[in-house]
Amino acid sequence: MKRRTTVLLALIVLMLASSRPAAAQNRFIVQTTGGLSSVLNLCNLLGCQVQGSLDGQIGKTYLVTSSGNIIANLVNGVVNLTESLLGIVSIEADHVLPLPQTALPSIPYGLYDNSPVNYYGTVVWHGYAVQPAAQIIRLQDAQNGFSIGGTGIVALIDTGVDPNHPVLRPVLLQGYDFTRNQPGASEWLDVSGAPIANHSAQGEQPGYVQQSTAAVLDQSTAAVLDGSPYVAFGHGTMTAGLVHLVAPNATLLPIKAFSANGTGYLSNIVSALYYAVQNHANVVNMSFDLSSSSASLQNAISYANKAGVVLVAAAGNESTNVKVYPAAMNGYVVGIASTSDTDKRSSFSNYGSADVWIAAPGENIISTYPGGTYGSESGTSFSSPIVAGTVALMLSAKPSGFNQSQVANALANAQVLTPDLNHGRLNVYQAVSAWINGSGSTSSPSSCTLLCL
Repeated sequence: MKRRTTVLLALIVLMLASSRPAAAQNRFIVQTTGGLSSVLNLCNLLGCQVQGSLDGQIGKTYLVTSSGNIIANLVNGVVNLTESLLGIVSIEADHVLPLPQTALPSIPYGLYDNSPVNYYGTVVWHGYAVQPAAQIIRLQDAQNGFSIGGTGIVALIDTGVDPNHPVLRPVLLQGYDFTRNQPGASEWLDVSGAPIANHSAQGEQPGYVQQSTAAVLDQSTAAVLDGSPYVAFGHGTMTAGLVHLVAPNATLLPIKAFSANGTGYLSNIVSALYYAVQNHANVVNMSFDLSSSSASLQNAISYANKAGVVLVAAAGNESTNVKVYPAAMNGYVVGIASTSDTDKRSSFSNYGSADVWIAAPGENIISTYPGGTYGSESGTSFSSPIVAGTVALMLSAKPSGFNQSQVANALANAQVLTPDLNHGRLNVYQAVSAWINGSGSTSSPSSCTLLCL
């Protein structure tokens, strides 16, 4: 039987090798039921290289690379045959994904309100702590009314974080950098030579840089960050700061899957999800979106759900109701749209129940920014961590029954706005109250399995 299998696979190799010319180095995500040995056997026959596991010690998802064309052709046609021979379940091309981008309409007043205030044991800018978004969602009412400040671990799959930011440092774990495959998740590694890597801008007169992440910085920094290689620099530090704003006692686990240029490989995102679960995250924030689903991403999300991890994702900034992922994985992920300070859907925000479970403020949001300072930006990227922080608040209010479905039901007790925002805009007080009392929404997440996405 082994000889017959070898002959059949050799025929596949010959058939695929002649179909198109060799390509540059390509990356593929391989899922298998046969463990590492089956992937090694595949690569021995097809001339690819196994780069490593994407799911930790589970041993079912691997990254492989190839400079030839054979495995690329295999993606398009003979997975069923290889499954029966080697236990290969799926092969999909690994590709680079962009972070969503929006422009900042104006500079909010709060960025100039830099009076120091004590916020749960840390000194922060007053404009950050009392910004309109926090008031709209009744954040302080919930924190004070239920005597909660959040708990557990919130993982952020993003561009990393400023590990020395004075506001975030007390609650940060080391995290991991999947763009370099090394411990730590510093955003500064992408901008080596920047003059303020350890600089705190407290008390400085702010300058303003208009880019995909618009930030308040001192003028010496503005020139360093002006340009396409750094369009997403600060994105991860800002999402981390918003989780901290809502749940200041929660621990943050930064996972770097995107670079400062705003792109990241699908394989890094998949690895980041497994890493989050295996490092005891309770909540995962995903401020990114994909235009199409992915078998490996679906399996990673299902793995997280089964482990009791709650997943929150940005609904996207394309101003459409077309599905984007992972937000559109209803029942497995809570998708978050963006609203303005006047409770209208943001013009850039995606909408419709396919992508949106609830919305949260996402315009002119103020958050922490690398260099010990603060920035402001708009986008569903910044609505999502506000909800992720709310989930950490709910966990501190009542840890029992914590899972994707129950949490989503409680979040659905929102401020009803328009049908295209599904259950409405986040109301933290109502969500926590519903969570404590066990009174979920009358409309629960879809029971559809991952196979029907």
